[in-house]
Amino acid sequence: MSILNEISENLQKGKAKVVKQLVQQAIDEKIPVEQILDEGLLSGMSIIGEKFKNNEVFVPEVLVAARAMNMGASLLKPLMAEAGVTAAGKVCIGTVRGDLHDIGKNLVKMMMEGKGLEVIDLGTDVAPETYVQTAIDQGCQIICCSALLTTTMCEMENVVKKANEAGIHDKVKIMIGGAPVTQSFCEQIGADCYTPDAASAADAAVAFCKATA
Repeated sequence: MSILNEISENLQKGKAKVVKQLVQQAIDEKIPVEQILDEGLLSGMSIIGEKFKNNEVFVPEVLVAARAMNMGASLLKPLMAEAGVTAAGKVCIGTVRGDLHDIGKNLVKMMMEGKGLEVIDLGTDVAPETYVQTAIDQGCQIICCSALLTTTMCEMENVVKKANEAGIHDKVKIMIGGAPVTQSFCEQIGADCYTPDAASAADAAVAFCKATA
C-alpha cells in the first residue's frame, strides 16, 4: 500500500500521531507537497465528509479525523508556501451576533479545510460589519454565517445588507446554515447559498471558488 493511502486511512481512523509520522516520511521521500496534501490528507478527509453526509460516521469521528489532518498539515504548511501551493479559495466563517453556538460552525470549518480551502474563523457573536470587513481585508470569496437560534437568524439578513452596502456582494458569496435555517429563508434575505449539513457546505464553497477563480 502506498504511503499516501496509509496517510488517508490513518487519518480516517483519527490516528493523529501516525499521520504526522507518515507525512514526515513522505516529505523525506521527496513526494511533492501538493501530492501529499491532495492524495493523503484531503482524500482521507473527503471520505470522512461523505460518510458524515450519509450518517455513516458522526461528529466525534469527524473531530478526531480533523485533528489528525491538522497535525499532518502543520508539517506541510511551511513547505506549501515554498512550493507555491495556494489554497483552493478563501472563506471567513462565524456564528452571527447574539449566538454563541459553535459546534456546527467548527464542523463546517473542518470540512472546508478538508477540501483545501483557507478558512478564517471569526468565532461566535460576530457583528455583520466584522464579516464584511474581514472579507474585504483578507480577499475572501465567501462569507459563511451560522446560527442555531431562531432569534439570531435575522442577523444573517443584516450581513447581506452590509455586503450590499459595501458593494462586495457581486464578488463575495454569502452562505448560511444552522438548525433553524431553510432554503426559503435564504432566498427571502438574498443570501447566495443554504446547505443542510457541513459536508454539503464545503462542496458548495469549493464550487463557488472554482467559478470565481
